[in-house]
Amino acid sequence: MDIKQYLNTWASDYKHELQENIMPFWLEHGLDRQHGGVYTCLDREGRLMDTTKSVWFQGRFGFIAAYAYNQVEKNPDWLAASKSCVDFIEQHCIDADGHMFFEVTGDGQPLRKRRYVFSECFAAIAMSEYSIASGDTTYALKALDMFKNIQKFLSTPGFLEPKYLPTLQSRGHSITMILINTASRIRAAIADPILDKQIDESLSAIRHYFMHPEFKAVLEMVGPNGEFMDTCNGRLINPGHCIETSWFIMEEAKYRNWDKNLVQMALEILEWSWEWGWDKEYGGIINFRDCRNFPVQDYSQDMKFWWPQTEAIIATLYAYQATHDEKYLVMHKQISDWTYAHFPDKEFGEWYGYLHRDGTVAQPAKGNLFKGPFHIPRMMVCGYRLCIGN
Repeated sequence: MDIKQYLNTWASDYKHELQENIMPFWLEHGLDRQHGGVYTCLDREGRLMDTTKSVWFQGRFGFIAAYAYNQVEKNPDWLAASKSCVDFIEQHCIDADGHMFFEVTGDGQPLRKRRYVFSECFAAIAMSEYSIASGDTTYALKALDMFKNIQKFLSTPGFLEPKYLPTLQSRGHSITMILINTASRIRAAIADPILDKQIDESLSAIRHYFMHPEFKAVLEMVGPNGEFMDTCNGRLINPGHCIETSWFIMEEAKYRNWDKNLVQMALEILEWSWEWGWDKEYGGIINFRDCRNFPVQDYSQDMKFWWPQTEAIIATLYAYQATHDEKYLVMHKQISDWTYAHFPDKEFGEWYGYLHRDGTVAQPAKGNLFKGPFHIPRMMVCGYRLCIGN
């Protein structure tokens, strides 16, 4: 493999696809120029199917548009899109108690709240990235305040409805890993000890609670002290989540001048999760596995969703940058070849989100309340920067 040519080719492809396909698709079809923010419930051709707005995606696209502006091209339309989403969040998506909504109407009337703080996480990274892009430091301060709210909500008994009754005490991987990325993205805009402390606490929790060497797996749910729970939920492995965690850790290792212990931890998670997730018969990363190889109860367990593939693309590039071991570029080529053969819609643009196990399209919509302009453009921005060596 001519490594330099390989990386240069992918850098060019990521940048081109971001500029000419993904961002134009969402700016044309998703951006709400009347009320602000972004719609995500789009059919294959980009037609609006539902005006319900995902609050997650107001933050996610607010972040992506500013992130692309900061890392790829100073496109004023991207900066304006980020501001539109951030403004919509501030005007319509935060309840009187500070806890954000999950869904709102097109014009911003609240529809639903959930027990999570993911809306807050995505809003915070949108504000911090917009602060960097615009130079307006007030948004960095807003992001930091949002992060403090996240911590308050998580630590205040009874504020967030628990997932289970007190009979079952547990820890979840999702919030643990997302707080690494949330804190690190805010830290890029504003320094505060609470951000570094949160990252350290999440890293420690992943290492000591969620990594289970006896299964060579990161588990999605464990007991309060990392105890293995021999139930369907306790045995669950989400390879895409785990691979995403691995590159979050590598990003932090890079920030710490390639901290060797963090690199080793991240590579171990990547390789464990690749072994569980890669479909040796059809290719691609599947959704769920059981660490004891029992049948997984989730009906989508062997489907191929868009986002685990994008996380694997980023993680393998990070692993190569951390180690210069060519085997990670071989893995990058493996996942990229499969992903680009199945997900992009060459006729109408953007990517499909949901494939059957064999790679055929399960449904052709380009977005809904969970799929929209986030994982794919984030992969392209990260991939571009990693391929050019930054």
